[in-house]
Amino acid sequence: MNNRITMAALPLIVFVVLLGFLLKGLFSDPRERDSALIGKPMPEFVLPDLMSPSVQHKVETLIADGPVILNVWGTWCVTCQYELPYLTKLRNEYGVRIVGIYYDQNHAPEFGQFSDIPKIRIDVKEMVARLGNPYQYNILDLDRNLSLNLGVTGAPESFIVDSQGIIRAHHMGDVNERVWRTYLAPIWNEAK
Repeated sequence: MNNRITMAALPLIVFVVLLGFLLKGLFSDPRERDSALIGKPMPEFVLPDLMSPSVQHKVETLIADGPVILNVWGTWCVTCQYELPYLTKLRNEYGVRIVGIYYDQNHAPEFGQFSDIPKIRIDVKEMVARLGNPYQYNILDLDRNLSLNLGVTGAPESFIVDSQGIIRAHHMGDVNERVWRTYLAPIWNEAK
């Protein structure tokens, strides 16, 4: 008798578990996920400056002046274009330090695709002249090694890194007033 009740209840139990899983997915924000790097040190890197390739950036130079927002972006990214004016406002009005990680989606040497760096520099200069320049500087992550080590899946994505080089926040999507006030600003203020 117990086996028959268990067998009859099994489909109901499976249905309830599946329903719970689906409802959680339905009401969650796909851009918000916990990064495995929160609370961990920034991955080590040595990468060139986008505009001055003889200048090399690394974690120590990134955090030398205190906490920073790392913003992964590219001129090809439409959402990044909408984000630039607000990031510029954060830099100009609130003194938020922002460093760009320039992410070029077309660079794929394994498939014979190489980036035209001089053209990228021109595109970047034109875009930030038109929409605002929030960046203290831009790191050129041509082979996407730093982006991959950070778990970046696209652009824009932003990270708050404190003055000890610890990642305090990760946000997928654009930084706008709502995201800044409700999520990033409290973490930024704590990191300062």
